[in-house]
Amino acid sequence: MNQPEIWGADIAAQYDTPGTGMFAPEVLGPTVDRLVELAAGGRALELAIGTGRVAVPLSEAGVSVAGIELSEPMLERLRTKADEATIPVVVGDMARVRAPGEFALVYLVFNTISNLLTQAEQVACFRNAARHLRPGGRFVIELWVPELRSLPPGRGATVWHDEPGYIGLDTYDVLNQQVVSHHFRFGEGTAASLGRSPHRYIWPAELDLMGQLAGFVLESRTADWDGSKFTADSRSHVSVYRLAGAGSD
Repeated sequence: MNQPEIWGADIAAQYDTPGTGMFAPEVLGPTVDRLVELAAGGRALELAIGTGRVAVPLSEAGVSVAGIELSEPMLERLRTKADEATIPVVVGDMARVRAPGEFALVYLVFNTISNLLTQAEQVACFRNAARHLRPGGRFVIELWVPELRSLPPGRGATVWHDEPGYIGLDTYDVLNQQVVSHHFRFGEGTAASLGRSPHRYIWPAELDLMGQLAGFVLESRTADWDGSKFTADSRSHVSVYRLAGAGSD
């Protein structure tokens, strides 16, 4: 599986779920509010901007937003909501492609850095974020915490979410730090569908080291966009890194 195939036309067509799931107001509201605060009046760049789930409401909140996106079908969905003049987007790999200009904030949400399947690519993503930032600018990453504690010896899979009509299951290759997420969707009768996506999982401590290699220092880490305390039991985190330079230690 490669990323352009995963994020093709079929997934792009199913991605937006207005008012529910990732698009629910209780999810998007705190995300946008926190990003507005972190942008502090400056420009923001979203890596893997997708269909504009976050970028569109952030732009509507008054932040000048640009993006980088690998999937042209996802970008086509974004263009039904905002034109190039409103949210300019460069097509390409978020670890390498350069967007014009300088930014106060670069952000990467909903576990997307794990779509880069090697440590080298993930470090390159940090370095690319740094290239876009003004001194003292911030790089924000939202990421899940690997649930390896739920894997007993000899078992390579864990169910991380279940609800009526949906089961999310991850299969782990702990030797190579790889995981494949399996998304089972089903309704009435026996029909079901399966979607899969590969990831390289990252521990928070490793993420911090990647930041150091790119010239960042960790400014804060919370369990969510609302600012809840990050603990050993947190299933995800929002980590804010500041680029060395003016306004940083």
